[in-house]
Amino acid sequence: MKAENIKTVAVIGAGAMGQQIAMNTALNGREKGYKVILCDSFPAAIEKATKWAADYLAGRVAKGRLTQEEADKVAASLVINGDVDEAAKEADLVIEAIIEDLKTKRELFARISKICKPDAILSTNSSNIVSSKLADVTEHPERLLNIHYFNPALVMKLVEIVKGPHTSDETAETARQFAIDTGKTPIVLHKEVPGFVVNRINAAVVHEALSLLEQGVASVEDIDTACEKGLNYPMGPFRLMDLTGIDVNYYVRVDRYAESHDPYDAPNPLVIEKFKKGEFGRKTGKGWYDYSDSKK
Repeated sequence: MKAENIKTVAVIGAGAMGQQIAMNTALNGREKGYKVILCDSFPAAIEKATKWAADYLAGRVAKGRLTQEEADKVAASLVINGDVDEAAKEADLVIEAIIEDLKTKRELFARISKICKPDAILSTNSSNIVSSKLADVTEHPERLLNIHYFNPALVMKLVEIVKGPHTSDETAETARQFAIDTGKTPIVLHKEVPGFVVNRINAAVVHEALSLLEQGVASVEDIDTACEKGLNYPMGPFRLMDLTGIDVNYYVRVDRYAESHDPYDAPNPLVIEKFKKGEFGRKTGKGWYDYSDSKK
């Protein structure tokens, strides 16, 4: 499959990340004439995604970012439904963005790889589960890889294209060109490593930030300020953890430690404490910062 032959893109998983990947593809790929299918097996997720997409496009029109005609064209190209298998059958490119659970992903890829087009490319958006963990249950694993978007996918330009040992050069190049065609800046990883490039670098920053806090060297606010004003980061490590979810940090570290048995990879005690309290960040109203009054 060449990038120029991609006509239909199926995004499986209508959560926040899936919504944004689908909308980014529809917005930036409208000149390519893409049909984008956002699908999910949970009716509530479909209902929420449908409302979000309508509100998002209406907001772009209200702000003068899109004309009504352009918004209507995007809306017409974006199909949101609950038929995952039918979407997989029709797609030239599948981007999976479901929950970070290996068993669930393996079940999905085993099923859809049997019904996809013979030359369809299958990808996972996961930054923690590499595609080689899905390859043995996927037919034609040479067309399987990670296409990792960053949150929020409509804003963040970088996409990590990650080749597994099973991934063909043509598949990686098609994914790279697709990313460019949809307004992203891709990098290609020629070897699978946990966390890929950005998250490995970020993990080192977060590890040091937590260590400084644990030692009482500086406060959460001051460590974030140091990174934002001294290193020119758009967001300090604690604000970023609150945005992406402290629970996500916890689970990734648990998985990483289970593989490496290196204490460096284990969850920090302060993260464990937050996790046990259910203080996951913005989505729970409290994390390293308190969001209960801001309603963010």
